[in-house]
Amino acid sequence: MNLRRQIAVTVAVVSFLVALTLGVLVHQASVRQHTEQARRSAVAALDALLAGYDRTGQVLGATGAVDDPALPAELRRLAGQEHEGSTLGPGPDGTAMWAAAGSGGRVFSVRIDYREDERSIADLDRTILLSAALAVVVTVLAGVFAADRISSRLRTAARTARSIAQGDLDARIGPLGGPRDEVAELAAAVDSMSGVLRGRLAGEQRFTADVAHELRTPLTGLLTAAELLPPGRPTELVRDRVHFLCGLTEDLLEVSRLDAKAESAELSVVRLGPLATAMIRAADPSVRLRIDSDAPVTTDPRRLDRIVSNLLANARRHGAGPVTVRVAGTTLTIRDHGPGYPDDVLRYGPQRFRTGARERGHGHGLGLTIAQGHAEAIGIDLRLRNDPDGGAVAELRLPVGGAPEIEGTGPQPAP
Repeated sequence: MNLRRQIAVTVAVVSFLVALTLGVLVHQASVRQHTEQARRSAVAALDALLAGYDRTGQVLGATGAVDDPALPAELRRLAGQEHEGSTLGPGPDGTAMWAAAGSGGRVFSVRIDYREDERSIADLDRTILLSAALAVVVTVLAGVFAADRISSRLRTAARTARSIAQGDLDARIGPLGGPRDEVAELAAAVDSMSGVLRGRLAGEQRFTADVAHELRTPLTGLLTAAELLPPGRPTELVRDRVHFLCGLTEDLLEVSRLDAKAESAELSVVRLGPLATAMIRAADPSVRLRIDSDAPVTTDPRRLDRIVSNLLANARRHGAGPVTVRVAGTTLTIRDHGPGYPDDVLRYGPQRFRTGARERGHGHGLGLTIAQGHAEAIGIDLRLRNDPDGGAVAELRLPVGGAPEIEGTGPQPAP
């Protein structure tokens, strides 16, 4: 049950309980008022009857009687004990207020018709019922209207928060068109949080780009110097580490370009099967390629090659063989037979400088980040999961293309 329905149901229940309580109180007060008024009238008539009988020896008045057989039994017993009392009870023509007293072994009684009072109480009950129903309806409608405004403002805030969570840090809730209440405070807090996150992310991106640019020049000189060292095992180790640092620097530069969206996609329509075959042969001929069916796709071959090569490198470095690639329609699937992706990667997606579980090996965590960035840039849906039989699975779902412009003989050279 959503918030609007919860508020509407709560308002309806509270309104009903309040109307029921007020109706019962008014009904009881009305019954007491009519009963007391009828009782006073009956007692006054009985006093007049007794006084007239003492003076004249006769029963005066149409409502008076002596030893009336219709007198309620309890009141008859009370009067027979020389006491005086009154009660509501059945009469010859309907409900009546009886008053009786005993004197000289005889029971004197009077009867006051109570039917008009009953009709007045019934009319009042109907009025209370209609008024309560109308009040509940009006209150519920007002509650639904207020709940709808609150719910609408909260939905707007939720949509914006989801956009921010998906990476759109320019999204803002803004004024919600309502009062300065808790919802407005929530919107302002989310907008403030988005601004802070954008500032921190921009600072991180600038730092990454600055570090990469600052490292590029000395690493180039270091790489040149390493090539001049005499042959030997120490030289090989130095060159290996220098090449690793150069690769890391280039990856950082690529991440900074993806963050800044500085590169534009060069899309074309190609058949996925031949393109995947050329990419796999160029990247790693030992990979097992299976083409069930292929279809035209719209993609940037150079970026797709970068995505596939990074995923294959990740499978070789952190997984275990055999590594297989399968093409089915517009979907390309890469699977290894290692321990699978860590839970953090599956839950939160690729994160730079985090490789996840220790059993996945060591690395700087930029490969999956770069693959994800290129996939988003050219409209590919990259999904990471673990196979039930073991191993990490990366699934690339490419946009469907029309008639192929080129047959996909291979990716364009990477810069």
